[in-house]
Amino acid sequence: MTTETQLLPLLTRIAEALERLAPPPADALALAPADAYVWHADPDRLDPVAAVNRVEIDLLQGVERQRDILLDNTRRFAAGLPANNALLWGSRGTGKSSLVKAVHAVVCAQKPGTLALVEIHREDIPTLPRLLGRLKGEPRRFVLFCDDLSFDHDDAHYKSLKAVLEGGIEGRPDNVVFYATSNRRHLMPRDMIENERSTAINPGEAVEEKVSLSDRFGLWLGFHNCDQATYFAMIDGYARRFGLDLPVEQLRAEAVEWAVTRGSRSGRVAWQFIQDLAGRLGKPLR
Repeated sequence: MTTETQLLPLLTRIAEALERLAPPPADALALAPADAYVWHADPDRLDPVAAVNRVEIDLLQGVERQRDILLDNTRRFAAGLPANNALLWGSRGTGKSSLVKAVHAVVCAQKPGTLALVEIHREDIPTLPRLLGRLKGEPRRFVLFCDDLSFDHDDAHYKSLKAVLEGGIEGRPDNVVFYATSNRRHLMPRDMIENERSTAINPGEAVEEKVSLSDRFGLWLGFHNCDQATYFAMIDGYARRFGLDLPVEQLRAEAVEWAVTRGSRSGRVAWQFIQDLAGRLGKPLR
């Protein structure tokens, strides 16, 4: 007959083995003083960003309406008021990512220490619930930023993202808002949605399933290719800001030639031209 004295060592070994198998408890994230971070998973950590790569908000041309809407939404959020998740979608190189970072800089300058920007990479979206759990108890407010967010045919991560943004039982923490940029309005390729419609028993329900993710964003801000006048405004603004002294006619002629070789006009193309021009003129962009 087994006695309690004989069972105790066995039970102790079993308990110790279970403790080794169990995941360690989640420690509170130690946030170094910074206004921006990058989220990394495995192990979970927030790396501070000393200097954010961004363009001053006054240099962003042709997106005045989008700028005002996003800035107003972010200011309300930083003030502790309700705010919406935002999806910035549209043509490539039109200033979507630059606007998010520029708006964050403006709000940080107006309310220092109240708002932090946290970049999460698309491949780390499945770890978003863990990040939200860590940020929930923080006194500061956080803008989670995912650049170039999109999903392919076999990618089911969009389902978990839907629940995290608005549909889950816990909901989004009050101190967190989610901003994403994408070339796609519904974050998925059109043929993916159309294939669902053609093969599903109920086509309408299949489409609803695919497009409901973008509905989690209260703000949809569209960005479109700029015309030549806006392109020239970008070039002129950059040239004034960085002291690139060139006759206007020559500056614009070279800018047009640059855009032709790139096959498009956009904020990104304008900035690339300015970098090339500054390099040829021997002037740093500070």
